[in-house]
Amino acid sequence: MVSSKPELDDLIALALREDLGGEMRDTDLTTHHVVDADLMGEAQIIAKSPGVLSGGSAAARVFEMVRPPCEYFALVPDGTRLETGMLAVRIAGPLGSILTAERTALNFLQRLSGIATLTRRYADALAPYPNAVLLDTRKTTPGLRFLERAAVRAGGGRNHRAGLWDAILIKDNHVAAAGGVRAAIERARRAGMPVEVEVETLDQLDEALAAGAEIVLLDNMSIDDMRRAVQINRGR
Repeated sequence: MVSSKPELDDLIALALREDLGGEMRDTDLTTHHVVDADLMGEAQIIAKSPGVLSGGSAAARVFEMVRPPCEYFALVPDGTRLETGMLAVRIAGPLGSILTAERTALNFLQRLSGIATLTRRYADALAPYPNAVLLDTRKTTPGLRFLERAAVRAGGGRNHRAGLWDAILIKDNHVAAAGGVRAAIERARRAGMPVEVEVETLDQLDEALAAGAEIVLLDNMSIDDMRRAVQINRGR
């Protein structure tokens, strides 16, 4: 049994209900009418192309929560670099349940492994620069953030803030509402936390550094402006 937290089980239950129209048994019409209920089977998940595995916990819970349940055997952990043809997972149990659960499980594995694979590509590109860290964003699929954040970690990236509740990040609309970068930073100090601020120009960068921002996010700057921004920061 894979350890699980309630948010994962809630998500898996929702995904299964989405496919099965309500209850998690006997509503896969094709399988129910074509496959004998007492027929047992095994399945394998094999990599069709190189990549990085992620989403094993979600896929496992799909097969464990379908009724009747199946056994899920992860042969390699999340974060493993897969080669074409590599066997990653074995599943055993009622054949009908395997057929019912397979697409939902693969949806999680394919999406999350895709995120991990792309993250690894960027992380490998940054390897020659030990001071560079690859961070994720809040631009996640609703309801899947905790899994997509795990996929980033599996690919060699790091997590930024989890949401609006755990860090200060002043964005352009906050700056506009506060009347400027400095004013926004000064107000944010009341939270007693490190302040990160998003800037769009080098002038705003100067203002953010002068106001003591701990982290500055360069938003949509040109490569030349970003190089200049790094030089400005090093000179402080």
